[in-house]
This record gives sequence, structure tokens and C-alpha cells, in this order.
Amino acid sequence: MAIEALYKVYLDHPSVQTDTRKLKSGDIFFALKGANFNGNHFAKQALKKGAVHAVIDEKEFEIPGKTMLVDDVLTTLQALARHHREQFTIPFLAITGSNGKTTTKELIHAVLSASYRTYTTEGNLNNHIGVPVTLLKIKKDAEIAVIEMGANHAGEIASYCTYAKPTHGLITNCGKAHLEGFGSIEGVRKAKGELFDHLRSTNEGTAFVMWDYDYLQEMSKGISGIIKYGTTSAAHVIGKAAGNDPFLSVEIIQGLDKKLLSTNLVGEYNLPNVLAAVTVGKFFNVPDKKIKASIEEYKPSNSRSQLVKKGNNTIILDAYNANPSSMKLAIENLAGLPEGKKVLMLGAMAELGEASLSEHKIIIDLISRYPWTAVALVGGDFLKIDHPFLAFDDAGQAGKWLDSQDFENTHILVKGSRSIQMEKVLE
Repeated sequence: MAIEALYKVYLDHPSVQTDTRKLKSGDIFFALKGANFNGNHFAKQALKKGAVHAVIDEKEFEIPGKTMLVDDVLTTLQALARHHREQFTIPFLAITGSNGKTTTKELIHAVLSASYRTYTTEGNLNNHIGVPVTLLKIKKDAEIAVIEMGANHAGEIASYCTYAKPTHGLITNCGKAHLEGFGSIEGVRKAKGELFDHLRSTNEGTAFVMWDYDYLQEMSKGISGIIKYGTTSAAHVIGKAAGNDPFLSVEIIQGLDKKLLSTNLVGEYNLPNVLAAVTVGKFFNVPDKKIKASIEEYKPSNSRSQLVKKGNNTIILDAYNANPSSMKLAIENLAGLPEGKKVLMLGAMAELGEASLSEHKIIIDLISRYPWTAVALVGGDFLKIDHPFLAFDDAGQAGKWLDSQDFENTHILVKGSRSIQMEKVLE
């Protein structure tokens, strides 16, 4: 089936779904395949649940008048997203990076939404399926789109750019994440830099660059438009952390009339995320008053730097994901808080490949430099290393230990990779 013909069907039914459990009446069902599933098997079920059509790629599941047979469902989904994207002439801002991309995306969305009809990635649907689905959720009234792009191996960001076609881009940072797929920090930079490569190739792209990071300065060379933010005098928007007990406050030194921003974010490591939101807002002429209000009203969710009160204890719940870079920042942030009781509950880090054991050892060495009320390490390679701290097989065990303690007026950091599900320590 030609994409143009499928697009006409989509315009009549502009809602796509890849999961029958989430399907609504009137959706177009795309029968995707994975290592352990074949969506073609669920096409009939999707139609019974109210899907108007099912896009399949195996003829044996064809139902005349109801299914659309294509060569490959995934590439068809992506091609449809590209065709839809090409109907817009609005700015498309793509965001990637090792740490902070979802928080940065949410802050930027909040700021831009104060002045524009803005569409963005829901949650962290930022992969080869999530990006096209996000694009297909953008409606005709859109004035700006903000697309999050995640990756764990080379070539992914470049592929997303072929159908998202970003006009603007932002790389939050390049840290030690997904080393199993990238191989090294140099591999991370090359892969994340595919976004800047795309902007450079368009001859009219604009990059928002954290100017404190020398490697981002280097990576952004040759892009026609570069807007700088950071803590140095060379940036267009300059700011610094003005407090962090427990929430981050930011002083804007240059670029915003509203000089002090009080956030609901925990940790100075969120400073670049806030500055990015201010910078993008200023670039798109969002009034200073609205920028300030949007940032101050934003509250994180989904276990990302959330502050949870339990009795008189303060829990920093940052359990959505973890890598060596983000783990180090979170530990140092807690260590730097004013005097008081401090407890670490850390889950193992995933997708680090051959570097995993050594990276976990580095984290243990870092922990050892500071005084703690208690330290609990959970699962994975933390269990393969000799250390003087508490060790648990899983988050459930760690949670039972936490329940048995009588902590009072204590700061507790809960962090780990998604596979460890560290949020369960609070259940």
C-alpha cells in the first residue's frame, strides 16, 4: 500500500496504536514484531476491540476490507510518520543526551506551552517506535513540536532524524550511559552527535548548546545557528545554582529579567536543564514572566528527582534510570546537602557491557569518601564486589530493611536502573 493512500485513511482516523491493551475504538492498529512477540497474531483481536484497520505484514492474517498488508509494519509506521511530519512548516526541536533529556523536554514543553500550541513526546516514548507514534499524535493546530530521542547504539539518532526532520536540536550531555551499545564515551558522543550532524547538513539548523561542556562546543561546530547557555560569560543565557535545600533555586545572571527561579527539582545537576528551558523560551520569544511561572510550576513525576515525604524523612526518588554519570551526580548532591542523617539506597546500573564491574567499583569508591548514616546496595554487579555496605538481592528485600529502620529527619536517596525497580523500596 502506498503511503499516500494510508495517509488518507490516517486523516480520517488520526490515532494509531501498537498495543491491543491500550487500543481505543477508532484506532489504526500497527501489528509490530519483536524478539518475543508478533503483532500479526493480534490483528483480529484489535479489530474486535474497535480498531478501524490493522496494518499487517503477514498475508495469512489478512481480513479483506479490514487489514492493510504491507512489506514491513515498522518501516510503514515510520514512513507514515515522515509523511505526516512533512505536512508541517513549524519548528521541530529534537532533544537527546545521556542524562536529563526527559526532564529537559518536560521543562521546555512547559515553557513553550505558555505561548504556543506545543506537542511533545509522552513520557519517554523516545525509541524507534515511540518517535513515529509521537509524530503521528501531532495535530494540525500545532505551532511547535518537541521530540525526545533516546538511543543505545550508533545510528539510531540519525535514523530518527530521517523522519522527524528536526529544525532545532539540543544535546543535554554525553555521559557513561549504554556503554554496552556505544563501546566508549567517544562512541556516546558520536552517536548523540548524529543530531548535530543532521542540523549541520540542513545548512539552516539551530542548536542549543550547553557551553560549559567543551565537547559540545566541538560537536556543534559548523551548525549555522548556535544558541549558548551555561555558567560562563560566553553564553547567551547565564545562570548559577542559588540554593538546593531541598529544591534547586536558580539565579539568572544574563538573559532573563526574572532573576531568581524557585523550582520543584532536586539537585544542582538540574541546573543545565533549567537553563536550557530558559534559553529555548527566550529564543522563541516567550515572555519572561511566563518562562518563570512555567519553570516554577513544573513538578517532576515518574520517579525522576521526585521529593517524597514519609513521616519526617525526605526521600529523593530518582529511580527511573541510572548510569555512572547520573549516579555520581546524585550521590554528590546528597553528600553536599546540609548536615544531617543521609541514607543511600542504590540499585545496580545496567547496559554497561565490559565496563560494568569497573564502573560499579568506581561508584563504591565514591560512596566511601563520604560519611553516611547507612548505605544499601541492590542487585547486579554491586553483589559481585567486596564492600562494607549492606547488600540486597532485590528492591523488595531492601524495602523490608528500610521498613525495619527507625530513621528520623533523614534524607534518603533511592536510585537505580529501570530493571532494578528501586521505587519498590517505598511500597
